[in-house]
Amino acid sequence: QVQLVESGGGLVQPGGSLRLSCAASGTIYSINTMGWYRQAPGKQRELVAVISSSGSTNYADSVKDRFTISRDNAKNTVYLQMNSLKPEDTAVYYCNAGGPTSGSWGQGTQVTVSS
Repeated sequence: QVQLVESGGGLVQPGGSLRLSCAASGTIYSINTMGWYRQAPGKQRELVAVISSSGSTNYADSVKDRFTISRDNAKNTVYLQMNSLKPEDTAVYYCNAGGPTSGSWGQGTQVTVSS
């Protein structure tokens, strides 16, 4: 399994943007599903967005039209562009490779949306 390291989190005002990066220790070319999940305090971890090896994407309804997931197989990196951020987007964001059941997880990066 690959090791994943997230970066790019931080404090941002409502309406602002952040771009998260997930760097893998090995090749992600053959990993079909790469994804971002998040967990807010007191809540269960939830899917934010996933992207397949062919580039097809799927988003949670709450982030559609605001977030964009992408992958660069040459750099073994997955990105999450987050625009129009809302306070309810505040959470720890985790990168996943290979699916939530048996795949690899990063350590998470904190995103806080607050004025």
